[in-house]
Amino acid sequence: MARILLAEDEEVLRMLVCDTLEDVGYELDEACDGEEALNKISSTDYDLVLIDYMMPVFTGLEVIAKVRANPDNNHVKIMMLSAKSQYSDQEAALAAGADYFMAKPFSPIQLSEKVEEILEQNGI
Repeated sequence: MARILLAEDEEVLRMLVCDTLEDVGYELDEACDGEEALNKISSTDYDLVLIDYMMPVFTGLEVIAKVRANPDNNHVKIMMLSAKSQYSDQEAALAAGADYFMAKPFSPIQLSEKVEEILEQNGI
């Protein structure tokens, strides 16, 4: 089963996403800021990281850049979740090393379908 980290500072959204993805069988860990996300990524092998753009301590962009700076993490797929959905914001996320971008707000079903698609595309 795929192991996913959700890094999101909004507790209600974190709970909604975790409930949605756990209901379809994924194993989820949570981080409420960029520092916690980096600590979890350094100690656990994730298949997918879902990360908010704007978070305390380190932004999503900073976390992605730090994750991608370590070649051991090249296999980890990263999807940026953000209300900052201008083309330039999406480009910044992809330039930092995100593999995918999903604009907020999104429906739980939409997220679940995208996660399934990403994992299937990558043989997970």
